[in-house]
Amino acid sequence: MSLSESDLRAAIRRELPGVRADLERLVRIPGIAFEGFDHAHVERSAEAVAELLRGCGLDTEIVRHGGQPAVIGRKAAPAGAPTVLLYAHHDVQPAGDPALWTSDPFEPVERDGRLYGRGAADDKAGVMAHVAALRAFGDQLPVGVVVFVEGEEEYGSDSLDTIIHEHLEELRSDVIVIADSGNWDIGQPALTTSLRGLVNLFAEVRVLKSAVHSGMFGGPVPDALITLARLLATLHDDSGEVAVDGLVGREGASVDYPADRFRHEAGMLDGVEFIGKGTITDRIWTKPAIAVLGIDAPRTLEAANALQPSARAKISVRLAPGEDPASAFKAISAHLERNVPWGASLKVELESDGSPCVIDATGPAYDAARAAFRDAWDGTEPVDMGVGGSIPFIATFQELFPDAAILVTGVEDPHSSAHGPDESLHLGEFERVCVAEALLLKNVAESLTK
Repeated sequence: MSLSESDLRAAIRRELPGVRADLERLVRIPGIAFEGFDHAHVERSAEAVAELLRGCGLDTEIVRHGGQPAVIGRKAAPAGAPTVLLYAHHDVQPAGDPALWTSDPFEPVERDGRLYGRGAADDKAGVMAHVAALRAFGDQLPVGVVVFVEGEEEYGSDSLDTIIHEHLEELRSDVIVIADSGNWDIGQPALTTSLRGLVNLFAEVRVLKSAVHSGMFGGPVPDALITLARLLATLHDDSGEVAVDGLVGREGASVDYPADRFRHEAGMLDGVEFIGKGTITDRIWTKPAIAVLGIDAPRTLEAANALQPSARAKISVRLAPGEDPASAFKAISAHLERNVPWGASLKVELESDGSPCVIDATGPAYDAARAAFRDAWDGTEPVDMGVGGSIPFIATFQELFPDAAILVTGVEDPHSSAHGPDESLHLGEFERVCVAEALLLKNVAESLTK
């Protein structure tokens, strides 16, 4: 006998204390896949996730293919019922300077209805939303499930393609739920239907064989830092619009961000102006964006009175939906080569890239998701939104599982500060997310069972 909506709401409410306790246990594990960190914690994190999935009755294994451990748990579908893949990731971003956190990043703390800690939102709450839905159904799960929890998403998912290809049949599903995005606002659910792609690259300029005395040679001889600064300044026009020919961009996002809300959520200082043109949502969803993430240069406290021979910048280019990463890299490389000043030597090197994606969110699975969100948020209609960030592997899922409906959901809200200090999860919204996922599985079973 299938569980009703009221049954599932009651089950989620019953399971939430244990779900939260397990979430806090995961947050205490600093599973960072970046180089230079102790990857034994990533192993511990994978083991903890595997234990949770086994506790839900899933046939579970930890897999790896040259990178960090992922976890795959499976439970077969009842006769004629669809299979749903539930994705999340258990690795987290580095915490950064602990002095910028109000409390220990790896000791979860509740303040004002939010749970603070690295990974509390991105994406260990995504893992636990899946677990909560499975626990709510118990042995009455109406669909087959494959839970796929990656272990190096924050570090670039280097081994993900190999894992997917080597476990293709295990992962094959009718519906794929990617719980790694967010909602439009507190109290306003959303489906993510587009994400930008990404090209990260290094640009290095060289003007001298080695550093020379700034007094003896300064004037006629350019230094590498001024040279690099002038080159980087060509990436935008005077209004801050991206000035690289050949990059794809468009306008026409379906909703707009109120400017005051966006300024507040970004933490912009008073007097700082927006850059670029068009609506805010166009600028963060459907147009390219370029940022300089870092520069290799002497620290000011250690800088000698010398002209620097070389300088190197890491440049991040967010790609609009419809852009090809290889074409974008060629366009940015050509721009840098055309604009390098004073005949300086230039070296451009690709670090990583990922494709943007657009999802046609029509059909019975999307109807089932919207109905689940509407019910979980007490009648509030969900928004279809874009995301300025990137989840490149969604394009891989689209390519390898062309018949599957891909639903990009999440637990974050505009105040979650994912990747930043004081990352947090709104606990009231988390309960709604858990209810919505349980209702989604129920709705999918009713819509797609043959």
